[in-house]
Amino acid sequence: MADIREVAKKANVSPSTVSRVLGGTTRVVEEKRARVLAAIDELDYRPNVSAQSLKGIRTRTIGLVIPNVRNLVLPAAIRGVEDVARNHGYAVVLCNTDEDFEKEQFYIKTLKSRLIDGFLFTTARTNSHNIKELQAEGFPVMLLLRELDEQSHTVVLDHYNGAYQATNYLLSRGLTKIGLVNGSLEIKLYAERFAGYKSALKEAGLEVPAEAVVHGIDGGIEAYRAATRILLNRTEVDAFFATSDDKALGVMRAIKDLGLSIPGDISVMGFDNADIALLLDPPLTTVAQPLYEMGAAACRQLIELIEAKQPTQPQIQRFPAEVVIRNSVK
Repeated sequence: MADIREVAKKANVSPSTVSRVLGGTTRVVEEKRARVLAAIDELDYRPNVSAQSLKGIRTRTIGLVIPNVRNLVLPAAIRGVEDVARNHGYAVVLCNTDEDFEKEQFYIKTLKSRLIDGFLFTTARTNSHNIKELQAEGFPVMLLLRELDEQSHTVVLDHYNGAYQATNYLLSRGLTKIGLVNGSLEIKLYAERFAGYKSALKEAGLEVPAEAVVHGIDGGIEAYRAATRILLNRTEVDAFFATSDDKALGVMRAIKDLGLSIPGDISVMGFDNADIALLLDPPLTTVAQPLYEMGAAACRQLIELIEAKQPTQPQIQRFPAEVVIRNSVK
């Protein structure tokens, strides 16, 4: 791995100039600064995290890495992050990965070369080696909305209990043929929502209707296609539990396009309580996440990690879920 002297040689500047560019504490002629940054990129130079901490070098900048900027749950959570960051004198750099590991790795590398103070990820999956490598290097890292493992600082919802409550509510309304339109099981929150759904059915003495359960669904269009296939196969369904509100939107469209009514023929339960849930026809019964509060809590904890004088034990903060009753369930 390149060191600061090699960067200085490549950029034709002194090592102290490289340090000033990295630290951002004193002015450097723009032409020299550009050469230094180009050399850092070309040599894949990574500043020593421990050395940075000892020198107190900070840019007061947080990298917020998200999976999809169009995801309905993210705006409220991002607002919570930004408000807390601004109140503490930090700026937030938003990076959209589209669930692409290489794209995520590019953003991590780029932000590290700019001496980012810490990372906040909403992209965690079971195989998120990019995040694990950052943690091993000693960077302050916080996970939000998605969980990785017990060794990571995390702010999430109690997804299992949220899905358990949602399924029990459907059962309490006399609905027993409950289909599930779920996301990827590689994302822990969807695995936990599936587990909560299964537990509620088991306690009610019901089997999971395998022919009416689909996983790996990403967004409303895929949910529309999945629900359409299930219904055209004449699978008996009196309710759908969609594990996100955008999936619920697709399910509702499929039901209506097939000439069926909501909730008269089929009830629909969502998850997230995104702003759009209240505007659907009928308004969507769903599971609420306190998204703004979760984003704010994650940012506060990340800033504490950045400013701590020594490493702290990983903590997982779980927010409670709540079923919001509207008119899409009979």
